Amino acid sequence: MSDDCCASKGLELERLAQEAGQRRVLVAVLLINAVMFVAEFGGGLVAGSTALMADALDNLGDALVYAVSLYAITRSERWKAGAAAFKGVFILLLGVSIVVNVAIKIGSGVAPSSSLMLMFGAAALAANLACLALLWRFRSHDVNMASTFECSRNDVVSNCGVLLAAAAVGVTGSSWPDILIGSVMALIVLRSAVRVLRAAIAQIRSARA
Repeated sequence: MSDDCCASKGLELERLAQEAGQRRVLVAVLLINAVMFVAEFGGGLVAGSTALMADALDNLGDALVYAVSLYAITRSERWKAGAAAFKGVFILLLGVSIVVNVAIKIGSGVAPSSSLMLMFGAAALAANLACLALLWRFRSHDVNMASTFECSRNDVVSNCGVLLAAAAVGVTGSSWPDILIGSVMALIVLRSAVRVLRAAIAQIRSARA
């Protein structure tokens, strides 16, 4: 009886320690993404870059996503699935907003500043690699943390796309590399939204059963 009690208490302490670790990591990546949104979106406005502004909006989305994840950590599996579903919907809306931004850019056709794109894109990549490293050990813990890791991984891909677009704009002097990379980023975000929503819906059905 005593052994069972100690084992149960040990598991509970391990669970609480895991949640405390998740909370610290999520707070850290939330702050990183909030700061990078302000810096990168401002840089995107000055540079006139669709890809840079799309990447900045992704950081804003992630900051909100991490805030929701923090709320869901100590909740039930059903709450966590609901939080993941909210993130999936938000990511979907973010993807649609990027598509709208791309359409506006096609209409203007003004080439962005490649040097500013490189500078802010490199800073964002460094920040998101740090976030990915922090989230790595929690990537398979539950559907909530898995969806959070998915967001961070997409950010790294998007940052690489911004740097590629910056290099192409610098070489060609055209706005089309920025437009094309922005379009690809929109597709990546939309694909991610579908994956997160599928996992969340499956989790919600499982919790109800």
